[in-house]
Amino acid sequence: MCRHTPPCPPADSSDREAAHLTAHHPEQGWSLLCNGVLLFEDTGELLPDGQIIAPHRPPGRLTAAA
Repeated sequence: MCRHTPPCPPADSSDREAAHLTAHHPEQGWSLLCNGVLLFEDTGELLPDGQIIAPHRPPGRLTAAA
């Protein structure tokens, strides 16, 4: 999917989130990366092959309930 140089990391690599944004919809809570990965605001991901990556917030960061 990536058409620029250097190419973005593929969707199956550990650094897939480093790919360029293709579409960004913060009002809906998701972004589409150049490698076909859907990245959600909760840090979850949906890979092009349908694999789901659970949210993976960094340890030590708590979200306060409103």
